[in-house]
Amino acid sequence: MGPRTIMVRKAPGHGNRAIVQFGQLTVPAAIGRSGRTVIKREGDGATPIAAMKLLYGFTRGDRIRFLETPLPMKRTAENMLWCDQPDDANYNRPVKAPFNPSHEEMMRSDGLYDICLVLDWNVSSRCRNRGSAIFFHLIRPCFEPTAGCIAVSLPDMKRLIRHMRKGDLVRVI
Repeated sequence: MGPRTIMVRKAPGHGNRAIVQFGQLTVPAAIGRSGRTVIKREGDGATPIAAMKLLYGFTRGDRIRFLETPLPMKRTAENMLWCDQPDDANYNRPVKAPFNPSHEEMMRSDGLYDICLVLDWNVSSRCRNRGSAIFFHLIRPCFEPTAGCIAVSLPDMKRLIRHMRKGDLVRVI
């Protein structure tokens, strides 16, 4: 069985909201505060218009239990970070604290990364300043825009992730 496609379409009338469709499931989502772009740059706040493979995910085991998914998942630890410093050799890679260059904390207090799926945007083949930490994660209240990721509610993520596999495509159009 080949990769399946998770479609992410701009929601009508909203530059930073989207509709995620995976098979028969359709759920609302938030995308980047700057909408979508075909020319992604570090810090631009836009979600890349692209087809990105699902690689693996992270989960906060202290908050999320019994997550059903065939997707490879790693338990988030307090020392887990993600480098977003373009001139660092670890750019767009997971790193461990202590780490001085710019980075994202994977164990966030706001719950956004309680379930965090890594998309293959600038991961397998990296280019400086092309964008980092493009994840499929949990949403902020009121569908607040992301920094370039795709975000859905916890109940919707639990419905979707049960069917997600490594290699499935997340296609932002």
